[in-house]
Amino acid sequence: MSVRIRKMKRRDVAAVQTVAKTSWNATYAGIIPVDIQESFLSKAYSDKMLLKRRRKTYIFIAEVEGNIVGFANYSKVQSDKKCHLHAIYILPEYQSKGIGSRLLNIGMEKLGAKEITLHVERKNENALNFYKKKGFQTISEFDDELDGHTLHTIRMALKN
Repeated sequence: MSVRIRKMKRRDVAAVQTVAKTSWNATYAGIIPVDIQESFLSKAYSDKMLLKRRRKTYIFIAEVEGNIVGFANYSKVQSDKKCHLHAIYILPEYQSKGIGSRLLNIGMEKLGAKEITLHVERKNENALNFYKKKGFQTISEFDDELDGHTLHTIRMALKN
């Protein structure tokens, strides 16, 4: 399977929205109520918000045979060479095929980051296992609110 990683373009908005929705629904079933997922997704992945993110952050797309199957969203690298990974979302049928690793590596390689931080829901065991396997260390844990639902969040970091 040939995977192409590239920067997001304006024409990718609908495909990125589909990946986000499909991934969220599969990942957070039983963790975050569906109505709260839908509310979050409609705001965070609206056309306007995605185009704003595309201008102010880095969004890398993973393509297989011309189809967008995943993406990663990074903040800009700060003067201390740190950045934040806001999201890695991959369609369920393409997970565990090395695409997440490629999207993760882009932050260190293309952006020149020496440290990447991220937040992950404690019950998202697949993501936690993935990040731990990649060398991320837990920095802290805290509770956060998402439309009235409590998220149990772990902050992690990877230093290069």
